[in-house]
Amino acid sequence: MSPLTDLTARQLLAGYEEGDFTPVDATLAALERIEVVEPLVNAFVRVDAEQALTQARASAERWHRKQPQGLLDGVPVTVKDLLLQRGVPNLRGSRTVRAEGSWDEDAPSVARLRAHGAVFLGRTTTPEFGWKGVTDSPRHGVTRNPYNPARTSGGSSGGSAVAVALGAGPLSIGTDGGGSVRIPASFCGIFALKPTYGRVPLYPSSPFGTLAHAGPMTRDAADAALMLDVISGEDWRDWSHLGPADSVRDGLADGVKGLRIAYSPSFGGQVAVRPAVASAVRRAVGALAGLGAYIEESDPDIADPVEAFHTLWFSGAARLLQHVGAEQRELLDPGLREISGIGARYSALEYLAAVDTRMELGRRMGRFHTSYDLLVTPTLPITAFEAGVEAPAHSGHRRWTGWTPFTYPFNMTQQPAATVPCGVDEDGLPIGVQLIGPRHADALVLRAAHALYESGAAAMPVPSPTGPGGS
Repeated sequence: MSPLTDLTARQLLAGYEEGDFTPVDATLAALERIEVVEPLVNAFVRVDAEQALTQARASAERWHRKQPQGLLDGVPVTVKDLLLQRGVPNLRGSRTVRAEGSWDEDAPSVARLRAHGAVFLGRTTTPEFGWKGVTDSPRHGVTRNPYNPARTSGGSSGGSAVAVALGAGPLSIGTDGGGSVRIPASFCGIFALKPTYGRVPLYPSSPFGTLAHAGPMTRDAADAALMLDVISGEDWRDWSHLGPADSVRDGLADGVKGLRIAYSPSFGGQVAVRPAVASAVRRAVGALAGLGAYIEESDPDIADPVEAFHTLWFSGAARLLQHVGAEQRELLDPGLREISGIGARYSALEYLAAVDTRMELGRRMGRFHTSYDLLVTPTLPITAFEAGVEAPAHSGHRRWTGWTPFTYPFNMTQQPAATVPCGVDEDGLPIGVQLIGPRHADALVLRAAHALYESGAAAMPVPSPTGPGGS
């Protein structure tokens, strides 16, 4: 039998049902794994061992009675430290946030996990208020890559990606405003889905507005489908939620035969992609073709919308920090302080011009998907770079958006987008392929991702961190 920390959520649930092991066994194994790896990677803000074991014992009793509470009863999960969790401070990586308070409410997705019997191991690291695509913060320091702790985990859901990759619970809930579940999942060799906007309700709403999505970070696409079924649906606190949805597990195994898939290796030459990344993504596309999909190399008719994205993103940062005083501002991540200053100087007309760009981008992608069921790109044009910096040295980029050109456009369009691991580079660092569908096609994106897992195209070597600079 595989170690319990290597099992998917579905495998754990099957083991509980058969009586092979219990939620207490799985929780103890995950906590022991955290104790070993946490000093090497810094993935957690807080670990709640006593609470987790209390929840696991209650779950074990329900399984003993053959009365599981929900779809995830007894499965160890982690929560990004941007999402409310009852009884636990939501520090958001910031020294400006006070830990005191009642903290008496769950975010919608956290409430759903709780209702379905999940076991909460702890809260995972994020950059300050989730503002950038790497995970380091003034409050909690640098989160490191599970394949080489000298490299970044990516962000902003970096702690969640590292936790899943290293067996500290098979499921985590992250948020994605410009790639923040897909970036770290790609760098850390796991699966992540940014669902259609509104599929997973959010409360409180993000300061970055309707760019921000919540989504599952998991070992594979089938676990993500299970988790999405749990965290989707209605919540009156989010006025923009999409309401009831069909199960995305229905038809998950139907494969990709006959699907029309566009493959864009570089957005028409707009993006410089590392050769190792390009080769791995091309192999994944070949696997989809081998499974019966019709592949055509085709680029969506879009120019890089980075300036419009910056207007929306930086304005959100300014709004977020609007009431932070001068003394408190000195405690902020300098990069966050800088972009909030820029955002505060935008006019309403400039903001609305960015909204116009966003709407045009959405229109063009809508037209593109009248010809293609899915779009495939690299998730990122590079692999993980040095930890503790916003952009790779000598890259010419100051901001994280410079090296994430394949992710943030699809936050602007609110489309579902997933990253699937598809190999490693010459240094053994993970590479991801991105699958993008039209709005509301979450089930189709998961179906194609699942086909890659079933074909073996998403198999990855097991990470084994040995400390900064490790193998």
